[in-house]
Amino acid sequence: MASTALELRHLETLLALAECGSLSKAAARLFLTQSALSHQLKTLEGHYGAALVEKNVRPLRFTAIGQRLLGLARTVLPEVAEAGRDVARLAQGHAGQLRIAVQCHNCFDWLMPAMDAYRSLWPEVELDIISGFVVNPLPLLERAEAELAVIHDKPEAQPHLTFSPLFRYESVALMSPRHRLAAKSWLQAQDFADETLITYPVPDEMLDVMKHCLTPAGISPRRRTAELTVAILQLVASGRGIAALPSWSVGNYIDRGYVVSRPIGQGGLRCELYAATSRAGGEAAYIREFIALTRTQSLTELAGVSAL
Repeated sequence: MASTALELRHLETLLALAECGSLSKAAARLFLTQSALSHQLKTLEGHYGAALVEKNVRPLRFTAIGQRLLGLARTVLPEVAEAGRDVARLAQGHAGQLRIAVQCHNCFDWLMPAMDAYRSLWPEVELDIISGFVVNPLPLLERAEAELAVIHDKPEAQPHLTFSPLFRYESVALMSPRHRLAAKSWLQAQDFADETLITYPVPDEMLDVMKHCLTPAGISPRRRTAELTVAILQLVASGRGIAALPSWSVGNYIDRGYVVSRPIGQGGLRCELYAATSRAGGEAAYIREFIALTRTQSLTELAGVSAL
């Protein structure tokens, strides 16, 4: 039997495999390469002299030995995390407030469930979202009017701010199945020129398709706006125009044939989200855990997202 010691990172690996269902997704969640995760799993299997997951089975399935260790992970890791929170409370004296500024209109689809999960871990934290959508929320951090901001695209380094990666996603073009552009395998900027683009009522710099595709190409299509995602999709489905939204926010509508999606650009329009904090405030344990929980939950539960 190979010599090794069962460590917390091994238990974290097993839990990630169980919750993500595949080596690739678990590796992304743990910020490992797939080969590094595979090596770690083989090392554990060498130590116990038996397989922990069944070979060539999809979706991933644990053996009886793997299930026993997974049960240990599910018992131990929450206890370790809770102990860490207790130590942070004792060391810091108290947990403060966590006011979140949001730059993206549809971030609430994944942010609200993360906040619900977080409240049970840090019930004493005063958790709130700053009303409205802020084109540039970073000054709020600098003025101590917010503790965290969710922003598109990592900005240039700033001495008093820290930027933590959340996830990468694809923004896709959406149209009625009967729309003429549905015959194309992907859309280029020029395809939007004669269309009505249906968006949220926010500035262009807050819209992925405008910021990264149409504005650089000098394309300014006709506009129609709607406050809610479902309202945008109803207009798209009825042929009133086309839209561009994150793929994770519209999967159910695509699966039902309500609308169809096409990549924007031959390689797709890939976008990024970051959590910004002040360097001082971002060191607080309760803020670090919110970022980690949000990232993990998004990578596990949102379709079509990947680690940065």
